[in-house]
Amino acid sequence: MEAIRLHYTVPGDDFTRAGEASADLKSVLKKLGVSPTTVRKVSIALYEGEINLAIHAGGGDIDVEITDDAVHMCLSDQGPGIADLSLAMSEGYSTAPDEVRSLGFGAGMGLPNMKKYSDEFDIQSAVGVGTTVTMAVCLT
Repeated sequence: MEAIRLHYTVPGDDFTRAGEASADLKSVLKKLGVSPTTVRKVSIALYEGEINLAIHAGGGDIDVEITDDAVHMCLSDQGPGIADLSLAMSEGYSTAPDEVRSLGFGAGMGLPNMKKYSDEFDIQSAVGVGTTVTMAVCLT
């Protein structure tokens, strides 16, 4: 199969649209006959990333490449960046404001779940510059 490339833009602070990319990608993967287990992993990892883009970064971009071997996802933003990556990767740690938490978001599981549900995970961040997360889920 020739690689399939998809691009999504996630608006900042719009929780009604956060989740559109993961829902669309889920639909594409199902049509391609990808296993339900793999579709679930991709959907969870990408949804968590979308929510993080909306909550913390003022929005951002997602580029997806589906190959014979994996679903590759790159999420990038020009948000405030992450000062302490180790702390940010800790389950339960969150910098989400109270109004976001009152909506049921910001439990501090976004980055840990992104790592948990992807087979490859990398995060690069610089304060004042932004963050780039790359993930891949193998097609098995």
